[in-house]
Amino acid sequence: MCTRLFSLYKSCFCAVEIVQHLSHRAGRALYSKSPNISSDISDHPRVVGSMKYILVTGGVISGIGKGIIASSVGTILKSCGLHVTAIKIDPYINIDAGTFSPYEHGEVFVLDDGGEVDLDLGNYERFLDIRLTKDNNLTTGKIYQSVINKERRGDYLGKTVQVVPHITDAIQDWVMRQAKVPVDDDDVEPQVCVIELGGTVGDIESMPFIEAFRQFQFKVKRENFCNIHVSLVPQPSATGEQKTKPTQNSVRELRGLGLSPDLIMCRCSTPLDNSVKEKISMFCHVEPEQVICVHDVSSIYRVPLLLENQGVVGYFCRRLNLPIETKPRKMLAKWKEMSDRSDRLLEQCSIALVEKYTKFSDSYASVFKALEHSALAISHKLEVKYVDSADLEASRLQEEPVRYHEAWQKLCSANGILVPGGFGVRGTEGKIQAISWARKQKKPFLGVCLGMQLAVCEFARNMLDWKDANSTEFDPETEHPVVIDMPEHNPGQMGGTMRLGKRRTIFKTKNSILRKLYGDVDYVEERHRHRFEVNPELTQHFEEKGFRFVGQDVEGERMEVIELDDHPYFVGVQYHPEFTSRPIKPSPPYLGLLLAAAGRLPGYLQKGCRLSPRETYSDGSGSSSPDSEIADLKLHSHAQE
Repeated sequence: MCTRLFSLYKSCFCAVEIVQHLSHRAGRALYSKSPNISSDISDHPRVVGSMKYILVTGGVISGIGKGIIASSVGTILKSCGLHVTAIKIDPYINIDAGTFSPYEHGEVFVLDDGGEVDLDLGNYERFLDIRLTKDNNLTTGKIYQSVINKERRGDYLGKTVQVVPHITDAIQDWVMRQAKVPVDDDDVEPQVCVIELGGTVGDIESMPFIEAFRQFQFKVKRENFCNIHVSLVPQPSATGEQKTKPTQNSVRELRGLGLSPDLIMCRCSTPLDNSVKEKISMFCHVEPEQVICVHDVSSIYRVPLLLENQGVVGYFCRRLNLPIETKPRKMLAKWKEMSDRSDRLLEQCSIALVEKYTKFSDSYASVFKALEHSALAISHKLEVKYVDSADLEASRLQEEPVRYHEAWQKLCSANGILVPGGFGVRGTEGKIQAISWARKQKKPFLGVCLGMQLAVCEFARNMLDWKDANSTEFDPETEHPVVIDMPEHNPGQMGGTMRLGKRRTIFKTKNSILRKLYGDVDYVEERHRHRFEVNPELTQHFEEKGFRFVGQDVEGERMEVIELDDHPYFVGVQYHPEFTSRPIKPSPPYLGLLLAAAGRLPGYLQKGCRLSPRETYSDGSGSSSPDSEIADLKLHSHAQE
């Protein structure tokens, strides 16, 4: 009996596959009226007013590049004049990313409102030049917390609270509510919301979200919802053949859960062959033009151009009835010239990044991007030398002398030194040694957050002769606590207890390099993430020795910016300027470090903090870009208007 039922089921399944295949072939014939996905989009009616949702899912493996693809899709739509927002869904049960280990998830990105979120939101902000909030990062923990709070208040009127419909409804309501929140400076409600679902299709953690979007596509109507599925097309070295089976299986699983991809974006090392596209098209029930190749490129800034060249804009326009007009896309022109220029750079500038999380490059993703933006702005190719701070300590010389000497060789050969933020005592003495070397050798130095605090410790030990000077984070019993715990910090709870988000820093003197780099403004607003601060009761001793605290908070109690006299560039900031750096708007502290490392800082300051046309972005003809925002590199976006 069971055998008969199985045979009957198998026959029905094969029949369904045949019908789908025939309808797919018929669909191609009907589609032949407009065979080119990138055909003129002005012939189609436009529907204005409805929010458009683009869901980005992933298959085969995690870390496939969904974040960059989602950011790139938003970029090309924004270049067409649309207002775009983005939401990242992380299926983990954590409330936010604040307590994550950098080894597991990379850096914790901080938003204006103090939200500690996934690093992909940093990509969204950098690509789209928008300002997101903590609610743009949706986690399983947030959803369950919200539903449980409603249940405790009695909002469900005694009903049995279940995954379906209560959790799935909460997900849909969250997305629809957050999609309407303005993220641009003009405070206009977005027209398109790009949603990235973390993980891979089939993960047990993501099942409630998949089910929510299965319902959601009918709730908002087909013309307002589109699904992009990102899959891997491996190319084993043994055969050199691009394999489509992982993509077929991933799409089949996605469709089995109720979502059918409108675009299949294939991550691959080399461009897809036409035969491979045809095969994916046939087995995944999409047109060949809906199979998009996203192969490895020289820079992630080429990905929007790669998608645009394959007609993605035209497809979205027809599929979602987007109000797009056929007009030159100036924003993408900037990206193209920036990408082309990055490939032509000859001069090189090296920065030693003295860190403790060296095993995972994403641990300092925003720091690397900020350095990259600044290097590109001054026409230099960036070389980052990753130095494990523990390898600089004297104990390493006894244990592993080779690693010790290699680390110091990297540090000494670099043009500049950067000590980023971090937590914990491990490696701090090595960072202090690097800071001491930078100060004595007059090597350009930038300290961020913990890097600034350790610069204070180093100066106190070697110039004020306070040999035991330290932070109470590392030595609570020190007689010279130059860095102390903030009064409002709750030591009993780790999550959300730091000084977080955008804060104002007031410059106390006009004689400040960093103030000039910001455009000679009275104050700046940058993002913070710290529990400890410089001890304000001891600052006078530093000032007397030329170690100046040129920036403070609004109350004048917290030290935010340090500069050292008689040094080409020795700067420390308590905040994290890398979080607001943009490809065409580099962060001033990082730009100053690169300029000093390249020997161009004095000339830059003499010109009023502007680069000449030959030193900044230019088009293929050699003339400077017509966009004054690039040509002048005005950095007022980081400061007061």
